[in-house]
Amino acid sequence: MALVDRRTGIEFIDEQECLELLDREVFGRLAIMDGGNPLILPINYAMDGRHVVFRSGPGTKVDARNRGACFEIDGHDDDLRNGWSVVIRGRIEEVTLHQEGLFDRLAGLPQPWAQGDKPHVMRLVPASIQGRRVTGDERPPPP
Repeated sequence: MALVDRRTGIEFIDEQECLELLDREVFGRLAIMDGGNPLILPINYAMDGRHVVFRSGPGTKVDARNRGACFEIDGHDDDLRNGWSVVIRGRIEEVTLHQEGLFDRLAGLPQPWAQGDKPHVMRLVPASIQGRRVTGDERPPPP
């Protein structure tokens, strides 16, 4: 049985289903701080267990290594007024050649959509994975 917020009617998605949703998708949004301001970047990714893995060229995403970040995917149906969202909060790290077995395994996972050299293998190490679903059955709170 799903856990539902009594006040809003929004359903909480358990971690296992969040991971299944993450496995089905290949595109999401990475949120990082850049120069003291939040920045959201679209990325294509692959999952490695609980980690979001992506490749990058030099620049903003690589510069965010060892710092906090969030990642989000979602889906919705406008006509039915329902949808879901999964958010991972964690820390970005770069997988280097010094982590030979891990680097070799992850280097082939995500296939970048954007052209150009993407030599950096990055991953988001989760501190939390949370999901929410709006089913269209929610009722507004009483006045």
